[in-house]
Order: sequence, then C-alpha cells, then structure tokens
Amino acid sequence: MKKLLTILLFVSLIFSVTAQEAKLVQAQLLFSKFYTPTDGPYLETYLSVVGNSVKYNKLENGKFQGKIEIAMIFSKDSIVVNYDKYELLSPEITDTSNVTVNFLDQQRFSLPNGIYEFEIIIKDINSKNPPYSAIQTIEISVPYDEISVSGIQLVESYTKTIKTNILSKSGYDLVPYVYNFLPNEVNSLIFYSEIYNAENILGAGEQFLVNYYLETYESGKKLNEFTRFKRESAKLVNILFANFDIINLPSGNYNLVIEVRDRNNEVLSNNKIFFQRSNPDVSAKYEDYTVISVNNSFVSKITSADTLRLYINYLGPISTNMELNFIKYQIDKGEQDMEMMQRFFLNFWLDRDEINPEYAWKEYLSSVELVNEQFGAPGTRGMKGYETDMGRVFLKFGPPNTITDRPFDASTSGMAITNGIGGATDAGAVPYQIWHYYTLDKLRNRKFVFANIHLALNNYKLIHSNVPGEINNENWQAELHQRFQHGVTLPGDDKYGGQSGDYYNNPR
Repeated sequence: MKKLLTILLFVSLIFSVTAQEAKLVQAQLLFSKFYTPTDGPYLETYLSVVGNSVKYNKLENGKFQGKIEIAMIFSKDSIVVNYDKYELLSPEITDTSNVTVNFLDQQRFSLPNGIYEFEIIIKDINSKNPPYSAIQTIEISVPYDEISVSGIQLVESYTKTIKTNILSKSGYDLVPYVYNFLPNEVNSLIFYSEIYNAENILGAGEQFLVNYYLETYESGKKLNEFTRFKRESAKLVNILFANFDIINLPSGNYNLVIEVRDRNNEVLSNNKIFFQRSNPDVSAKYEDYTVISVNNSFVSKITSADTLRLYINYLGPISTNMELNFIKYQIDKGEQDMEMMQRFFLNFWLDRDEINPEYAWKEYLSSVELVNEQFGAPGTRGMKGYETDMGRVFLKFGPPNTITDRPFDASTSGMAITNGIGGATDAGAVPYQIWHYYTLDKLRNRKFVFANIHLALNNYKLIHSNVPGEINNENWQAELHQRFQHGVTLPGDDKYGGQSGDYYNNPR
C-alpha cells in the first residue's frame, strides 16, 4: 500500500478522468516519456485525485481517511506489456466538509519503443460507485541513432534530493504540476526535460545550443519576450531544468518549445508541450499593429470597411486568443478605424506567411467559402458556416481523414439504452458525426465528436475531442442520448461502448 503526497493543485482542461455525478472520483492524469542509457525508455505518470470527490471512512482514532484503488495497464496488440495495481491512502483528516487538498501520485513504467493502449482505472473503495476508466493511445519512440528531446515535465515545486525517491531527477526532487492549465495565481512556468545522444552524434564535449521559448498554439508565432537559450557540452544525457516568469503572459493557448541546434544553427531535434494560461488582468500588446505600413500591400486594395470587417471576422477560427481579443474589443466594439483594421489584417497574414501573405489569405478565403457553403445550413439561425463548430474545426485543422456520419433514425427514438456488455446500440441517439485525423501537429489519432442536439436547428455542436485546447468530455456518449433519456447519464463502465464507442475507437 502506497502513501500519498498531498498538494494543492488547480483545475485542468486536458486529458481528464472525471465524472459528472457528485461523489464520483475526479482526477487528472499527465505523463512524460524519458530514457536512460542503461534501462531504455520509460513512461512517467502524474496523477492528481481531487480530495473532495473521495468518500472518507471514519478511523478508530476518530479521524477520516479515503482509499483509492488505481490500476494502470499498458497493452500492445491486445497483450498486456506492463501493469500495476495498488491502493492509495489519503491523509487523515478531521473535517470531511471542507477538504481543500488534492492527492498526488507518480509512477514509472519501463516500455520499449512501440504503440500502446494505456488504460487507467480508478475505484473509490469506500464508495459503492463503479470504477471509472479512461483509455489513451500513446507512442514510445526514442531514436538510438540521433539526438532527441524527452517529454517535458511541468513542475509545481522542487527541492534538493536528500534521499533518492520516485520524485528524484538529476539531484532534485520534482513535484509535478499535473495540469496544462495555469491560472493567474501561478506566476512561474517551471519545467524539466532531457536531451539524449548528443555525445554519440556530436562527440563528447562538443558545443551545441538549446533554445526554449513560448509560441502561440494557433499560429505558432514565437514570443520574443519568452525566448531563452543555453549553451551545452555534449553528454549522453543533457539536462534542461528552467523556468519562465509568466506574470505578464496574457490569457491564451501556448506551446512550450525546446529545440536542439548545432553550430550551424540547424535544428537537430525538438519537442513541445501545450498549455493554457488564464491571466485576465494582463492585456495583450498591440504595438505591432500600429507600426506596420499597408502601402503597396494587397490589403491596401480592400477599401470597403464592411468588406474588411467581414474578412477579419473570417479569421476567428484560426486566430490566437490575443488576436480574438483585438477583434472583439478594438474592431467589433471600437470606432471601426479603417487604417487600424488594415494594419491588423496585414500583420495577421505576415505572421503566417512572411514571404507571400496574400497567397496565404486567398487560400484561406477559398476554405471559408467552401465551409460557408457546406456548413451554413438554414437551420443554424443565420450562422455562417465559419461560425459553426464544424466550420471552425475544418478551417483550423483542415478536412478530416475519415468521417463517421450517424443520422437520426426516428423509428428507434423510443428504445432504451443497454450497456456495452449486452451489446449497446445507438437507439435513441441524436444525429452525430465523428471526425478522425491521423495526425495533427505530431499528435496521432485525434478525434472530434459533433452532435445535433437540437434536431430542428440542424446545427452540429462539438461535444468532445481528444485534441488539446478543445472540449474534453469523457461522458460525451450520454450527450447523444439525453434528448430521449431525460438527462440520465451512461454508467461509467459503458463509456466508449455500444455503436458510438465502436465508431470512436475504430474510425472508418
């Protein structure tokens, strides 16, 4: 039996193991991939259990304690490759009405290179509720004949290692930050990563450069004020343990990027991790829009304020949070200054294609016209195609590789939902589509689930996705049936079962 560390953490929007009903265990899971020259690749998991979602039993000493059973299973081709099952005990508390701490657990699993199905099962032993589980496909791929960058571990706090333990790395005990969401109370982005094989590829002691910086998630624009570098001498394993002061980082979606460059400034390897920042008291900077000149540019030919305003609204699906704020507060609610709109529009496309911004805009405009024609149905209450969820996803990520389209079958609307064990169907489900992308920005097997909740409107809303920054709702299958089942949610062990689960797990 393993004792838990305790730590106060924040709410996250990324890969979650959450439940919708009261007193079902709520938890967050992140993981990073590392490697040792002696033992090979391994996966490090970071699990945070929300303290007030656990049921506590009274002990003989009068205090209360929670008990959670965790199972982590790694399978390849339906064969279990690595596995662990254990119990976690909460700290002993005296007042269960005001639980303010979350529990933190960290594990390491040795895994050779390959693609695995990673399943985590969480059971509150003191509760009668069924276990809750989540499955995610992960790939372990550490190249042995080239330089590579490990996973990036976000760190909540750290101390010097006195006695080596599960938290120890490179002389420090690193308490993981188990969320990709950084609220304004968090003023520092601390992270740890490793660089492999520099000595074998470059030669022992050879100099190379490590660049690390923040970029906007939507456009990939590097933030110069959050750019750093470090000179390193090649070793078998080089360490990057650093932080950014993010007090003045505006709200938005970002990537933390690590690059390894040689003496010729050529990129040898890189890795990145997504995070969201909430910092409502910090305003975005708009200096770039005031200094740029539109003379002799393609934007100078757009002389109608109404047309330019429409074009700027078209940019919403691919805009960063800062750009959206500018559109919302400076254009939609401002004085509609034509020159300022022109400068913003030109700068937007220069950020995306400095060589030929006009070509980039025309290509995007063609996509918008296609989306408006395909998704701007009359039932969307006047919404243009680019304003719908499907249109936004199409413009932001491109066309999916496969689409599963399940239209409404009126003849089954009165049928009950059965569980996955008995062969669940989609009887009584609203129309839905599942879009599947083979890869998105190095992420594999990404999916979007759209549902036409309000049948008369014919407007498919996004209800779940496994893409960072998008809606993540592990109970999305219940959404498909709520119209006919009066809000009853599916049991936890039916998750991803039935026809909808089959289509989600096996796109075709």
